Amino acid sequence: RISGGRLARVLSALKTEIRSGISTADLDRVAEELIRATGDTPPFLHYTPHGASVPFPASLCVSINDEIVHGIGSADRIVRDGDLVSLDVVVRRDGFIGDNARTILVGAVDPRARQLCVDTEKSLQAGIAAARVGNRVGDISAAIQEALTPGGYGIVRDFVGHGVGRKMHEEPQIPNYGKAGTGPKLLPGMALAIEPMVNLGTHKIVMASDGWTARTADGKVSAHFEHTVLVTENGPEILTLV
Repeated sequence: RISGGRLARVLSALKTEIRSGISTADLDRVAEELIRATGDTPPFLHYTPHGASVPFPASLCVSINDEIVHGIGSADRIVRDGDLVSLDVVVRRDGFIGDNARTILVGAVDPRARQLCVDTEKSLQAGIAAARVGNRVGDISAAIQEALTPGGYGIVRDFVGHGVGRKMHEEPQIPNYGKAGTGPKLLPGMALAIEPMVNLGTHKIVMASDGWTARTADGKVSAHFEHTVLVTENGPEILTLV
């Protein structure tokens, strides 16, 4: 709860920095300053999951337009009017992780891209509502998919939600599509990072040469929304709200 609350305040402050003309390197710098200002640490920095060829070199994942997730800040990558900017931020406090993401619309955004963001955030809320004791992971996945199906969007399959605790990625994996009533049972005390990543076109991805940035295969825009959620006897508790 403490990590989630601190992270929510970092993301809220970071959103106010997004404007046309700012570089993604500057956003990364501000994110690290905000995280460290309260004595916390950025787990993304130098993160090297199994199979990764190089450590992640930044404190923030900042992805623009057709970049789905894990974009790396660069002085040459400039935010422009009409962009969708996805921020994925993680904080570690006293050994525990909070994980939070959202897509920010900059200026005059294409109406279809704007609706994509609205629907992706709605699908996150549908998934959170299904994170109840006695349900299964598949109930979360199915709720997200059902919310997105009318829009005909591409639901990313290569990246999924996950458990979160002392490590950034823990079991269970939580796909953003699936069948209700399947998968591990949800128990009190589970902390879950629920995070639909949704494309305006195909669900297929391509990886950039940096080994980290995932992009849509057809070049169409993508949206990403995420909360860390605690499963409790009284229903789901969102830990990454301001």
